[in-house]
Amino acid sequence: MRQLKVERLSDILDRIAHRADGAGALTLGDLISAVGRRSYGPLLLFIGVFAISPITAIPGLTWVAAVLTLVIAGQMALGMRRIWLPRRVLATPLPRGLVSRSAAAGQRWAKGIDHVFRPRLLFMSQPPFVTIVALCCIAAALVTFPLGFIPFGPLAPSAAVVLFGLGMAARDGLWLLAGMGLIAGTIWLAKALIF
Repeated sequence: MRQLKVERLSDILDRIAHRADGAGALTLGDLISAVGRRSYGPLLLFIGVFAISPITAIPGLTWVAAVLTLVIAGQMALGMRRIWLPRRVLATPLPRGLVSRSAAAGQRWAKGIDHVFRPRLLFMSQPPFVTIVALCCIAAALVTFPLGFIPFGPLAPSAAVVLFGLGMAARDGLWLLAGMGLIAGTIWLAKALIF
């Protein structure tokens, strides 16, 4: 019987912290390589955490996270095995100190989160349901663009992407369902705020 690959948030943050503690320039591509470019769950989780971290106070980085979500979720919806990312986005420079501090702060709650997530409702992380998850991530990215003009507006869709990433990484369908509920509420709220 094939063993399910389950990623823990604390392990992902360890890899990010290790990469951030090195010398020289740090790019978004460096961190994405540390997370792993073959697994959709950890990458979505990384982008979601990136989008709700203090680093997105830098103008434009919220939209960079939304573009990355669109690119990755689009490939996930198409069933691609290897994830392709634009070179220009991968070259986005990041401040080492802020990334390192964000990873350290995340470790405080990561171990607790790791105990909550476990493989269940496995059908939610497999085709054809994984396509629904991908479409929800695309919706989260699209709604981020208009909400980016509202202070703290992108937090809800970014939190949904975190749930989708955690759910896919841990193969936990319960949290994938929670992410779907959150993005549905976010779209309803965005519609009320924008239109």
